[in-house]
Amino acid sequence: MPQTATPSTADTNDSRQSRRWRELSFVRPLLKWLWSFALTLFGLALVTFAMTRLSPIDPALQLVGDHASQSTYEAARVELGLDQPLPVQFLRYVETALSGNFGQSISTGQPVAKDIARTFPATIELATAAIILGAVIGLALGIAAAMRQGTWVDSAARFVSLFGYSVPIFWLGLLMLLLFYARLHWAPGPGRADVVFQYTVKPISGFALIDTWMSGKTGAFRDALAHLALPAIVLAFHALAAISRLTRAAILTELGQEYVTTARAKGASLRRITFIHIMPNIAGTLLTVIALSYASLLEGAVLTETVFAWPGIGRYLTTAMFAGDMPAILGATLVVGASFVLLNALTDLGVSRLDAGRRR
Repeated sequence: MPQTATPSTADTNDSRQSRRWRELSFVRPLLKWLWSFALTLFGLALVTFAMTRLSPIDPALQLVGDHASQSTYEAARVELGLDQPLPVQFLRYVETALSGNFGQSISTGQPVAKDIARTFPATIELATAAIILGAVIGLALGIAAAMRQGTWVDSAARFVSLFGYSVPIFWLGLLMLLLFYARLHWAPGPGRADVVFQYTVKPISGFALIDTWMSGKTGAFRDALAHLALPAIVLAFHALAAISRLTRAAILTELGQEYVTTARAKGASLRRITFIHIMPNIAGTLLTVIALSYASLLEGAVLTETVFAWPGIGRYLTTAMFAGDMPAILGATLVVGASFVLLNALTDLGVSRLDAGRRR
């Protein structure tokens, strides 16, 4: 009878060891990423806690009012934990923040967590629409400028990029409202929806486009899309400036590499070289700039939301700052900062995966 060859013990051990190393090669970067993310969040919590103690605003006095008695004021300090040592206060602050309890907003009288859950989806919706527009147009401008370096196309793309960097975003928003809303009547007014549709669509997800689409009311969906268009274009114009400029610079850098010279010598067209060879090589760089632009839109849409009366977290934060509403300020700051840290960490993870896939 023919005998079946069986793997030796050494081969089996080598196979197990190599599999273990592959698992560790994936786990170690993940653990390192989680540690970096947790450490950054801890630093963010420490900074926001320091803001509460360095601020001239007294939380206890805000809670009870200027005309409260001394005993009432002292009782409020005990209730807020302000009579405890600073390390104890910080640990209590971290514990409440991790549980999603940011306290009571003085401006709205509602829990800050509830206010953030109501306003943050509006900012995410606006920033997402803006980054999609900005990324598509910015990549197209950057590629066109690099492929036609020195021509009028390059000059026009660079002018748009420079204009996007230079123009104040609130001025551009006011100009767009004056032109397209007040004069031409092509766009609806400020806000997220007309009064007709504002109370007829039940807010389920907090995203106006999703809620109006799920409601089956075509008019409400079109109205939500029309209200989103103008502020999204303003933010997209600001985002595409950075994306187009970096795309152009990255492509021009790659055009000087040896592999491009070799491909040209073999008769490959510039279009083929750009899309088949260069774009995969700069994908990590482009992913980074797009993700950072998106994060900056999430945290920097304050002026746009104020100009367009967009009920997002930026406008909520502005109102809280004018009112001296420290729980709302700290809660919104912590959420926006955590979102920025999370996007940055996910971008690093995505770039590392792209690099690993390109090396295979």
